[in-house]
Amino acid sequence: MAHFVIMGCGRVGMTLAHTLEDAGHTVAIIDQDERAFRRLRRGFAGTMVTGIGFDRDTLEEADIANAYAFAAVSSGDNSNILATRVARETYHVPHVVARIYDPGRAEIYQRLGIPTVAAVRWSADQVLRRILPEQSINGDFRDASGKLILGEIEVNRDWYGSSLQEIEAAARIRVAYLTRFGEGMLPRADTRFQEGDILHAMMPVAATAEIDRVLSQGPGTDDEDEEQA
Repeated sequence: MAHFVIMGCGRVGMTLAHTLEDAGHTVAIIDQDERAFRRLRRGFAGTMVTGIGFDRDTLEEADIANAYAFAAVSSGDNSNILATRVARETYHVPHVVARIYDPGRAEIYQRLGIPTVAAVRWSADQVLRRILPEQSINGDFRDASGKLILGEIEVNRDWYGSSLQEIEAAARIRVAYLTRFGEGMLPRADTRFQEGDILHAMMPVAATAEIDRVLSQGPGTDDEDEEQA
């Protein structure tokens, strides 16, 4: 199981904390106002840290160094972005997401490679899609037979600069569309995967584990493993 750090114990933060704990993960939740922790259910076993979410002492009390993911879901855009950048750039947390109320700002930070969700399409589910390890492939649509799924896929940063055709060939998927700077776009033959892109692809349900394995590594990794073998 993984360790998660959440900044903000409002409705969304509370929902995330309970969902992650129910899934067997360890959780630390941060809020400036200790009264906010009253929203948590009785018996919540996670760590409750009173403090500023971008303060290093506060983050370290929440065990940020061992976090699989960090979600900043407070009511302040600036605080969320600053805390997310500290988590990613100082503590190298592999998965981060920031709640942003201003869609214009969300687009800017997407360009900086910080996954964001604007308030107009915000939900706890949107956060879980970006931070839960078992949801690296998220299904949005299944065909009538149940054999094919259209889902959001997580791709290793080593694929940046690769063409979508290369990604399709390696993982045996078909990219349906991608989200870039917060907007959906249909890929062209020369479209290349870049930082901040979110790919949505059609794939066989039975192959999702293998697709996740291939795309969680850099291009050419399987070939290198075969040569060493």
